[in-house]
Amino acid sequence: MSSSAPLLSGTIEPDEEAPSLPQGKIGASSRPSEPVVLVPGTTAHSGNTATGIGNAEEGGIRGILKASSHPMSLLFLYFFRSAAIAVYVLCGLFTDNYVLSIVVVVVLLSLDFWNTRNVAGRTLVGLRYWNEVDEEGESSWVFESRDPSRPANAIDAKMFWIALYAYPLGWLALFIVSLLKFNVSFLPIVLLALVFNLSNLLGFTYADRDAQKRWANGIAASGNLMGFGLGGIGGQLVGGMVKNSLGRMLG
Repeated sequence: MSSSAPLLSGTIEPDEEAPSLPQGKIGASSRPSEPVVLVPGTTAHSGNTATGIGNAEEGGIRGILKASSHPMSLLFLYFFRSAAIAVYVLCGLFTDNYVLSIVVVVVLLSLDFWNTRNVAGRTLVGLRYWNEVDEEGESSWVFESRDPSRPANAIDAKMFWIALYAYPLGWLALFIVSLLKFNVSFLPIVLLALVFNLSNLLGFTYADRDAQKRWANGIAASGNLMGFGLGGIGGQLVGGMVKNSLGRMLG
């Protein structure tokens, strides 16, 4: 009897691989897609979402001017003050004409004084002051303030008071440097700058205090504190307490 051949002879050949199917990327760009950052309260519109968030949180001078209610007033406030100091410090690098340097600095200081008192203070913080002389020859300070129901922009108010306090310190430092270097010829300009800057600083400080006192007097007269109407004896007691406490703080 002849031996039969084994049933499984040789090697088993693998089946042919099935053709791959399209993956749905026909016409897709080879450029990797940018990750989309989702912020609560927003929807993903495009790949520029992160850019939009960056613009919303943009800082620096451009961001301050965008957040300001009166960007031109704020810009000119810092321009005149910075230009006066820059010309004073750098005038020796461009010209040896002492008279020309003095005239340019004085003009810039005068423009800054007028702009701060009549434009920047009124638009940025709602304050204004001036001096009046009556028929008897007695002078008195007059203060003007915005309605408390219309508060100033927080950025405008902050930048205004920073400019009012920072630049006098800069001129004071230049005054000390002039004394140490015995540069007597430029001392009158520095003293004039200090007079202009300190005049505006004191004027607006007293105008702000006057506005707060009038606000306290209005509350005391109406007996209305933080929107809660208090009439009769209660209103008089609360109003008197507010008036006395603010009066001590504001002098």
